[in-house]
Amino acid sequence: MLSDFLREHSSEPIAVLDTAISLSDYVTLDLSIQNRQLDGYVMTSPEGCQSYIDTVLVKEGKKVAFGGYLEQRGIYDSFGRFGKGEQRNIHLGMDFWHAAGTKVHVPIDGVVHSFRNNSDVGNYGPTIILEHYFQSISFYTLYGHLSLESLEGLEKGKVFKRGDTLASLGAPDINVNYAPHLHFQIIEDIEGNEGDYPGVCSQKELHFFQKNCPNPNLLLKLKS
Repeated sequence: MLSDFLREHSSEPIAVLDTAISLSDYVTLDLSIQNRQLDGYVMTSPEGCQSYIDTVLVKEGKKVAFGGYLEQRGIYDSFGRFGKGEQRNIHLGMDFWHAAGTKVHVPIDGVVHSFRNNSDVGNYGPTIILEHYFQSISFYTLYGHLSLESLEGLEKGKVFKRGDTLASLGAPDINVNYAPHLHFQIIEDIEGNEGDYPGVCSQKELHFFQKNCPNPNLLLKLKS
């Protein structure tokens, strides 16, 4: 079972951002609709979101804000792509909020499955998907909101080892209207997708997506 493999693969925390940043400089971030502290910020704009994140980082004396798995968020409300049919606002990955240009490292050995610049507003922007095989287990990891340079020189099947530099974070004009961050998601069944996979779901879809996209922190083991 994938969840069991992720739990057992490593006993130590794994960084997906620049390893020069100590994991002790990470702090959890709450962007859920239940967090009333967000009321004073325009969270649907990259500037408003970054302002809140900076407030948290300064208050806690940290450098990287992270979290968000299965968080129900209001930051998608201004993007029409999330409101077709039942509202999609439940986040299926973990986010790591830090400056544009920050390196992204591979947390587990894999090969390039696909990549694409998903450039419509509110989407991922430049995106890379890796495929992972371990004995009878196979799964995928998705890295979204990257820089355009991250896609240069990639090809399907390119091998990356744990700790290799995969990419860098994109600025809001490239990551299509978000404060700079990495969206990191684990996917069991990619369902035929290439360079893209839903990172947000509706309440109606939650049962399927929660099973197909297990908590990335089962692998990363970052402490809140």
